[in-house]
Amino acid sequence: MKTIIEPFKIKSVEPIRINTKDERHEILKKSYYNLFQVRSQDVIIDLLTDSGTGAMSSNQWSGIMKGDESYAGSDSYLFFSDTIRGVFGFKYILPTHQGRAAERILFSTMCKKGDVVPSNMHFDTTRANILAQKAKPLDLIPDKFKDTQHVDPFKGNMCIDKLIDFLSTADLSKVPLIMVTITNNSGGGQPVSMENIKNIHSVAKKYNIPFYIDACRFAENAYFIQQREEGYSTVPIQDIVEEMFSYADGCTMSAKKDGIVNIGGFLCTNNEEVAEKNKNLLILTEGFTTYGGLAGRDLEAIAIGIKEAMDFDYLNYRVKSIEYLGKELLKSNVPILQPTGGHAVYIDASLFAKHLDKSQYPGQALACALYVEGGIRTSEIGSFMFGGINDDGTEYFSDFELVRLAIPRRTYTQSHIDYVAEVIQLVYERRDELKGLEITKQSKYLRHFTGELKQIG
Repeated sequence: MKTIIEPFKIKSVEPIRINTKDERHEILKKSYYNLFQVRSQDVIIDLLTDSGTGAMSSNQWSGIMKGDESYAGSDSYLFFSDTIRGVFGFKYILPTHQGRAAERILFSTMCKKGDVVPSNMHFDTTRANILAQKAKPLDLIPDKFKDTQHVDPFKGNMCIDKLIDFLSTADLSKVPLIMVTITNNSGGGQPVSMENIKNIHSVAKKYNIPFYIDACRFAENAYFIQQREEGYSTVPIQDIVEEMFSYADGCTMSAKKDGIVNIGGFLCTNNEEVAEKNKNLLILTEGFTTYGGLAGRDLEAIAIGIKEAMDFDYLNYRVKSIEYLGKELLKSNVPILQPTGGHAVYIDASLFAKHLDKSQYPGQALACALYVEGGIRTSEIGSFMFGGINDDGTEYFSDFELVRLAIPRRTYTQSHIDYVAEVIQLVYERRDELKGLEITKQSKYLRHFTGELKQIG
């Protein structure tokens, strides 16, 4: 069929308050041109993130009512750990309150000052947690993938040649692990192929370096492997997931993505010594090992959501919906990162607003314009997020200037998506009117969450 329908029925609804363009303009100014500071009630369509913003199923809500809130020995923890072990295959499972907590524990126990952590592309919290340990995050993607218009089925891959070149000359005692994000969020939500994962595993094994996966969108990545990679078209999603993680020594997970829950995450490893160190820090900072900062009901919801995320009909609907929005924008010549990924459409702001250079933060400028025009909240993935200040006081900028339209899971309908496309098309028609921004206040890490800006001119 040409039309891809939502494989679910709506049981509960949440009202959207429709405000005016003038109201939104004033709201934005009062928020210092930072969309993270805008109240949710002032947003019409919220595409800031797909993390923790999806709708849970009736089965998940049933699990929440069933949750065992015992401090230790909780049945909900046993259900959770058995499910995660069955899906991902790792020996040691530690729940955390969200993904960045898992990252914090992992890098705190494995990294030291001067270390380097290679990746396909680290996302914001991953990068910040590595930097917090005085270590260096290293992104290794093929140069051709920096061209947003270049089409490749697995544009999230790590460059194996760059990895080998780095490791062949590096002090291996300062490379505590290799980290790969599936899908590659900073690189446009692009998938990583099974072949690439196998090759990373082989290189990691050769140099005796642990290989970890950031598993936030593992189900979407598995779907792309099934649809795009030779030899996997008839392989069930669950089997593809099992194979992906069989090549890794552990993983971090924000279950707020492909766990389809509002809160929660976990950390997995096969290494007993690493697990013990992780457990000690978990108890110190998150809670006991059987709850990790979560309630029993959250553990129930995660276990159920992980299974639901691997349903083919759900994944097919989700990816096709993203693809639909991308095609609608391309019809109007809106420059997007191609091909579309699994959880979001990324607009290339450097091509959208060619008159703005990196120092004027074109991605953030475009994100602000979309909010004013139609009440759509998006996220800048560019120099506001990934730029910063060098030790000598000069500023460095990101390779990409993107605006991410992250689609929450099971939340918006076809009409909402059509509205988003229409708003973007209207802004594109007046793109030469976009005004640049400058930062007036920023923090040392993750400045895009709390930073303040003002319009230039």
